[in-house]
Amino acid sequence: MAFPMLAGTFAMNAYNLTDTWFVSRLGTLPLAAMGFTFPVVMLLICVAGGIGTGVTTLVSHAIGRHDRRDAARLVTHGILLTLVVTAVISVLGYLSIEPVFAQLGADAKTLPLVGRYMRIWYLGALFMSLSMMGNGILISAGDSRSASWFMILGTLLNVALDPILIFGYFGCPAMGIAGAALATVIARAIATAWLFYLLGRKHRLLALGAGWLDGILTSLRRIVRFAVPGILSMVLMPISATVITRLLSGFGVEAVAASGAAGRIEMFAFVIPMALGISLTPFISQNFGADRVDRVRQAHRVATRFALCYGGLVAVAFYLAAPALASVFTDDPKVGTTLISYIRIISFGYGMMEVHRYCGFVLTGLHRPASATMLNAIRVLGLLIPLSFLGAHFGGVRGVFWGRLATDLLVGSIGLVWIACLFRSLPAAAPARPAEASRQA
Repeated sequence: MAFPMLAGTFAMNAYNLTDTWFVSRLGTLPLAAMGFTFPVVMLLICVAGGIGTGVTTLVSHAIGRHDRRDAARLVTHGILLTLVVTAVISVLGYLSIEPVFAQLGADAKTLPLVGRYMRIWYLGALFMSLSMMGNGILISAGDSRSASWFMILGTLLNVALDPILIFGYFGCPAMGIAGAALATVIARAIATAWLFYLLGRKHRLLALGAGWLDGILTSLRRIVRFAVPGILSMVLMPISATVITRLLSGFGVEAVAASGAAGRIEMFAFVIPMALGISLTPFISQNFGADRVDRVRQAHRVATRFALCYGGLVAVAFYLAAPALASVFTDDPKVGTTLISYIRIISFGYGMMEVHRYCGFVLTGLHRPASATMLNAIRVLGLLIPLSFLGAHFGGVRGVFWGRLATDLLVGSIGLVWIACLFRSLPAAAPARPAEASRQA
């Protein structure tokens, strides 16, 4: 399931990296403005992702039970819920751009740039929410190949449109940072249209005929049971990003610009483990629905070993390549120095960070979303924010990065202990179902 997703996860991360690279050609202030948008963009991504996690988990479980009708009903009702929630967030966000970003630390020079970007971004936020949820549904249906191509299509469109709209080629006006937002919106809209074709025509997972609203309250209750813990868990990420951005803004716009660029660079370190992680929750949930707890244990074992080995290799590679990576995104010496420090310190926690993420995916797949939320709360509220403030107090900007490293190492260890205790309460293995025993024979 994960292998076809490699190109797709690379493409998904290329969205942000492409925008960052082209915007960095405009100067330090536009790059800093992009850094300020990250926490708010992450907020909507996390809300949509939380709903998508609920739908994906339940659809995977239904497919594991061979109940295709229930799966289609859940997909349809989940899309409706996403439409309503995203519309509310977009309207509220559009009307509060200036006060929100002023509180994040944007000054009089960067605030107008942030506004130009976010006004367009909010208008197309619906396409981003639907594409995120739809991607998980395709994986739940076992079609990770189409999910990967779906992400690649959006990225290719974004790469093609970015220079045209940002710098004004082929007769288009130069829109600057607003062009980056418009390019992303157009690309996501086209990809979303293809997504609905895949869900409706290829997989028959859209129940739009007579009585399509039947059982919607039951579906919404089931989705919300997973979505609320998932949203709370994922919202912790933009909360922490907001706090860290505010903390870094006290050291100047160079620190914010460096952190924003480095954050997008490090996303490429997660491309391969992200492909595995995207497939992990539906894999766990499908096997849990089929009473194959033995495969759940094996999947977690393999994922943990992979995360640790891969994380170690990436840490060494990033440490050596940090100056070259910094030179690609900035020619400002202060931004470059901070960016190099970020990469060289934080990269040594990537392995344990992925271990923590995989533990959360396993908990969700085993229908324990509240436990997954608690694990993330420990990371953000119990470790990351306090340790970042301690690091800033004693070590300045570099101290913030050391606080993040300590957080990743500690929370990965906590996740491993948590999962080990959970597995001890589950049966060692479950007998195969009659249909599966027949196939094995």
